[in-house]
This record gives sequence, structure tokens and C-alpha cells, in this order.
Amino acid sequence: MKRIKIISFFCLMMQFSCTDDLYQDPITSKVATKFYSTEIEIEEAVNGTYNGLQLNGLYGLNMVALGEIPSDATYDEVPLNDDGTFGKLDDFSVTSIVGSIGETWRDSYNAIQCANVVLNRIEKIPFKVAVTKDNRIGEMKFIRALLYFNLVRLYGDVPLVTKETTNPNSYLGQGRASTKVVYEQIIKDLTEAEVLLPVKAAKPGKVIKTAAQGLLGKVYLTLHDLQKAKMWLLKVKDSNSHDLVPIADVFDSNKETNKEILFSVQFASGINGNSEGSSMHQIFSPSGAISGAKGHNLPTKNLYNEYTAADSRKGKYVTTTVSGVPFSLKLTKSSTVPADGGSNVVVIRYADIILMLAEIETEQGNIAEAATYLNLIRTRAGLANIFAVNQADMRSAVDLERKLELVGEGDRWFDLLRKGTAITVMNQWFKSEGILITIDSHNLLMPIPLTEINTDPAIKQNPGY
Repeated sequence: MKRIKIISFFCLMMQFSCTDDLYQDPITSKVATKFYSTEIEIEEAVNGTYNGLQLNGLYGLNMVALGEIPSDATYDEVPLNDDGTFGKLDDFSVTSIVGSIGETWRDSYNAIQCANVVLNRIEKIPFKVAVTKDNRIGEMKFIRALLYFNLVRLYGDVPLVTKETTNPNSYLGQGRASTKVVYEQIIKDLTEAEVLLPVKAAKPGKVIKTAAQGLLGKVYLTLHDLQKAKMWLLKVKDSNSHDLVPIADVFDSNKETNKEILFSVQFASGINGNSEGSSMHQIFSPSGAISGAKGHNLPTKNLYNEYTAADSRKGKYVTTTVSGVPFSLKLTKSSTVPADGGSNVVVIRYADIILMLAEIETEQGNIAEAATYLNLIRTRAGLANIFAVNQADMRSAVDLERKLELVGEGDRWFDLLRKGTAITVMNQWFKSEGILITIDSHNLLMPIPLTEINTDPAIKQNPGY
């Protein structure tokens, strides 16, 4: 965030990195203070904000890793690859100088500032179609809220910046806003976005109304406000815009706009000199499986073994190498370049909505209703129904189903944090595996990057780092 003076330039650069129908006026003829004065230029800035989500610090790589590797669902096969960046997440030895920690912070605030630029300037700019302007405002508010939701879950209190600035000193000394204040801003942004967003996207990858509703549901569930979470999740369910699609279609790169997807970050292989693809498939493949594979974020053998023989997700969502190492099938390489994967990265989908509703009904003591939701997921997977059981058993059933359904999507660690079970589950996991690691409350947050603390003394480090 302290690099604000270069962020407006970053926003300009991002506009020209991904979308082939952008207005190609030479960037050298513009500066941020004079740019964004027409609808065309605002559209470029909006595209730039979306493109920022593709960076490695966000959905190009790190958000999935940070949301899974610290959990019991995935592990790091070769911890020393990439200087141990992901291996340190796996064994909880992460420090404030680990690359992925600073990269995620930096890329998040870069993208937030891009959204701030659009929101600061769009109101004064006439659009040919008024509803298009509303849509763009909604999209930027959604993306800003999503990024802050990630930040607050990873780091706790974080600086809250909602205004554009070209002065790098504007926010020095501000320090970190409380999680309460950050969540208030997240909810405000999403609530306002929901009103402005379209029911159906004009282009694949654009934010739609149900994405804001679904994310609001997840935010309120994280805050343990079950009633509001349920209200927003039911809006998604009752919209009739989404459904569970066949297992084989969910992550099919030829069917990436299927009805299950609420929002995903777009990647494409084989275009623009192979610059638009994702390296996640390569990085998250078992070492030696493909060229450049790193063996990061692989499903654990324990998780793989929890899929029964009847479960159609086994072999569709996950499989194993000849030597028995599990890996995810949710990301595919669709070109001859391993680092140019074409799979979109799913941020939120309908199965997650259904499972969150099952969790809410369980916590409210509505066991039969929870089973109804859970059985929608199980039926699709070819499994027998679960009938009403006690609350404790249903909690375990929902928890297991989330592990098996959402593996490879960056949810498990955040699930453990939300439920308050991270310390217990992980210490039991390490003990069962004979690994001499124990974690405590300080491990529930990532460290603040050292570069940020060195830049602004008002930003204090999280305890224990």
C-alpha cells in the first residue's frame, strides 16, 4: 500500500495485459492524473482491475495455496522448491520475509487501488448506457470487498484504503484498521454492489448479482451471523440462476461458464504469446509429472483415501500418479506450454453455497434440513443419502463433504479458521502423522510483510512473529 505512487501506473499497465479488445492508445502518451476521462478509458481501468486478480500473489497462485496448504487437506511434496515459500506454509515456519506473504499483500493492495481509481473517477464520466456505469461500480465494489475479505482472514487487522491517492505519504501513520471496521467496509461494498450488478454477465468472467449475494453469505457465516448468512445464500438458491452440474462438467475447460460458477478468475492458454495462462497446474502437479512441476499443494493421501470407491469425484476431481501421489484434476493444461494453463480459477460456486446452507442448518439444530442440502452434493457424487442424525454427527458429515468437494479451491484453511477448529485439527493431524509440530493461536494469522513494517512504523507485527 505504501507504494501508492507507482500503483496508478500499475493500473494503467494492467489494462493492456489481458483483454484483446482494449483501446490501444499508447500508454507512453498518458499519465494517471490525465487518464480515465472517457467511458473507453474507464473500461480499460475496469479490465485492469480484473487483470490484477490474475497475478501470482492473488488467484494466479497464492490465494489457493494460502487457503489450503496450512490445512490437513493438502501438503507440500517438495518443500524446498521455490526457496521453501510454500513449504513454510505447510510446516508453519512462515516468517515476515517469506515471498508469498509479501507478494499477496502487495498484489492485493495494487488491485484495491485500481478499483479505488475507477470508483473515484467514474461518477463524473458520462456513459452511453446508464446501467453499464452501475454495473462497473458494482464490479469494482465486489472486487475490493473480495480482496479485503482475503486480507482480513489472512492477516487480521489491515490498513483500510478506499480512496484513490497518488501521494505515497497519504496513508503513512494510519496503521491497521480493526477487523471489525474492515468487515463493515466489506459488507457495505458487497451490499451496494448487489444492487448494481446484473443478473447475467455481458461477458464471461464479469461479476454478477449472485456472486455478491454468495460472498455476502460467506462473509456473514465467517462472522457467525447465521441468519444474515442464510438470507443471502437463499437469495442465490432462489434466483434459479445456478445449479449443480454433472461432476465431469464443473471444471471442464470447455464448459467454464456452466451454471455452477458464480465467479471465477479468467485464464486462457495459447494466446498473446502464452502470456494469459495460469502456472497453477504446473506448480501444483507432483514433481516429475510434467515439465517444471513443483509438487506444491497436493491433496494428502489421507484425504484421497476418504473418497469411497462409489464416489464419482474420485478420478474426476482428484487422482494419483502411478506411484500413488494424489493430485488435483481441477486445473488442466490446455496448451503445449506447462506454465500456460487455461483453467479458470473458481472463487465461488454453487456447491459451496449448498454446503454453507447445510452448515447453517446444522448449527441452528435443523438436522433434517441440513441433510437435505448435504444430500444434493452426495447424490451428484453417486453416494447414498445421509438421513437425520444428531448435530455432532451432522457437523462431521458437512465438514467431510466440504473437504472432498472443495479440495484444490483454497477453502479448507479458512473453513478451519471460521469454525474455530484449526488448532485442534492441525495438532491432531501432525500427531497422527508422527510430525513433531504443534501450533498455537499466533499461527492463525500470517505475519505482516517486513517491508510494510519497515516502511511505516505505525504498522505493528502480529504476535508471535
